[in-house]
Amino acid sequence: MPGSDELYPPAQYGWGWILLAIGILLLLVAGAWLVIAVTKPRRDLTLIRDGQGATLQTVDVLSQLRVEYLQAIQHIEDDYRARTLSARNANFELSRVVRTFVNEYSGLEAPVLALDDLVSRGVHPALIDAMGRHYYPSIFRPGPAIDPLAGAEAARTVVRTWH
Repeated sequence: MPGSDELYPPAQYGWGWILLAIGILLLLVAGAWLVIAVTKPRRDLTLIRDGQGATLQTVDVLSQLRVEYLQAIQHIEDDYRARTLSARNANFELSRVVRTFVNEYSGLEAPVLALDDLVSRGVHPALIDAMGRHYYPSIFRPGPAIDPLAGAEAARTVVRTWH
């Protein structure tokens, strides 16, 4: 068979391609670090040091959470009384605040669950009562909305009694 018996070395990449590959890898590592740094949960909880180490004061955190949401409910009620919120919108905001409280307090995904889903999961009766008697009829039923002042009191009951 005719041909040459010479061996040819494999084709080599130029330095530009190698630098480009290293640059892309560095960008990927920097992007991954940035995603981790941005999505990492913050540790703003108060820690008390004792002889053994740090202990988290969960009672204080939960009490502060209750205070914050009671203030949000009062703010919605004040806006309704000042006529900056309609009755329907006030009930909608109360529903949103109560569901968010339940989510933050217990991890239950209440903001995205329907009333039937909440009932099937056996959540606290105060939430079912508030949703079924005040918020759902006001938000979804045609006609006049239910008085948001009663809805605000139901929201306070949920925040105070949630376990």
